[in-house]
Amino acid sequence: MSKSRRRAVLFTAGAIGVMLAYAFVYQYAMAAYEGVDVGYVESLAVVVESFTTTGYGEDAQRWSTIPMWLLVIAMQATGVGLIFTTLPLFVVPLVEETLATAPPTDVELEGHVVICEFTPRGETLIDELQSRDVPYVVVVEDRDRAEQLHEEGYVVVHGDPEELDSLGNAAIDNALALVADADDETNASIVLSAKEARDDVRVVSVVENGEVADYHRYAGADAVVSPRHTLGESLAGKVTTAVTAEMADAIVVAEDFEVAELIVQRDSELVGQTVAESEIGVKTGVNVIGAWFRGEFVSPPAPDAVIDEHTVLLVAGVERQLSALKELTLSESRRHRRGPVLVVGRGAVGATVSSALAKAEVPYTVVDKEEKAGVDVVGDITDHETLEAANVHEARSVVLALNSDTTTIFATLAVKQVAPDVEVIARANQMGSVSKLYRAGAEYVLALSTVSGRMLASNLLEEEVIAPDTQIDVVRTHAPGLTGQSLAEADVRARTNCTVVAVERNGELLTDLGAQFVVREGDELVVAGLDEDINRFSELLG
Repeated sequence: MSKSRRRAVLFTAGAIGVMLAYAFVYQYAMAAYEGVDVGYVESLAVVVESFTTTGYGEDAQRWSTIPMWLLVIAMQATGVGLIFTTLPLFVVPLVEETLATAPPTDVELEGHVVICEFTPRGETLIDELQSRDVPYVVVVEDRDRAEQLHEEGYVVVHGDPEELDSLGNAAIDNALALVADADDETNASIVLSAKEARDDVRVVSVVENGEVADYHRYAGADAVVSPRHTLGESLAGKVTTAVTAEMADAIVVAEDFEVAELIVQRDSELVGQTVAESEIGVKTGVNVIGAWFRGEFVSPPAPDAVIDEHTVLLVAGVERQLSALKELTLSESRRHRRGPVLVVGRGAVGATVSSALAKAEVPYTVVDKEEKAGVDVVGDITDHETLEAANVHEARSVVLALNSDTTTIFATLAVKQVAPDVEVIARANQMGSVSKLYRAGAEYVLALSTVSGRMLASNLLEEEVIAPDTQIDVVRTHAPGLTGQSLAEADVRARTNCTVVAVERNGELLTDLGAQFVVREGDELVVAGLDEDINRFSELLG
């Protein structure tokens, strides 16, 4: 029985008990004070009339004593309190619950992914699954949340994902895999339940704290995803040093062929030029796949699009070509900065950033609101005093690894106001915050929900997701819908906004792909684009 139903039953029983008691009191009072004998049922009728304010008939004419009138007043006050004040708190929720569309408690599916609890990363995963026609079901314990998701069109089962019955109702016996996506402790319990329900089901568990990953593996998880660790390493890889142009954070597609995101820094020689004027391809030999202009991705960028300090170029080429382009993107003023990188936030992401910078021998200073191990400056990064104490003016870059998107946005504004030339690299929790951070002045933003969802997808889908920890998706996939067509004939970029950066054919990686390149049966394509664009590519050509 639901909580609202139990409350309604208790309220009804209590109200009836009060009315029965008042009936005895009324019967006694009429005999004692008015000298009139009335039956118990007649007394109860008067009490009900008083409680519901429906009138008293002829009984009001028989009340002449003060005690009797006081009793009637007490009954009226009690009735108003019970019926008109307390009733909405107990009975109305029950009525609403009864009238509401109840979420499903079981499904009939096969070859699906069972997702235990619903999170933003799960939402990204669902998008990936839907684009590849892989069915799914989300097991949600909270009834209201399950009902909301059901009404929004998600495939939902209402139940406790730690319980065997709920997993059975989610058709785990026929499932392709299960994803445990709650908190770390709950996920470990879900893994145990899943393996008890079906020992051979593939289980992927998400952990917030990478130190507990071994516990989840011991519980039976086939794969453990630690997105905060991966996010931290990716953010650290985007920190530009003043002395090197090597492409440590590039996506290796094959030996000597990579895809990279390059931040165009303030005062670099590319700033102020259009894409055509920059002659990036002629000077370096790279293939420009696309670009972010203040957070908006364009593929391919228009020749007259102006490159500024907020532009992020998405390019493909060999290491020599990418290094040459990185030289063009570096700022002359930043090349000579000798200050440390400011890492703001000492949580899981910030700790990973610090560790990665230490391995790369890049000096850094950690700022956090709380005094703890590894923190160099204690204070609120949005305060001017803290920024001064951290010497933000001399910093090479600022990496914002904070838990709150609202705080991260405000911190970006604060840093840019005090030190406008400093590069800001930010973590976001929600995709909706990414564009706001770019508008606030951040040079590079990566959303935790995106990284998490892609990492889960790379563990579940046949297509190899080469780079789950970037702003773009780079995947290896087959495209039967392209067989026998040239890239120009298929008009891939116009139809999907994706770029085919390479093709593996008979063990050889082909990277010199002109418009007339014809896709053959069995070719494995390396495709780059945003999540939704990759999904569109799979839907149209997969």
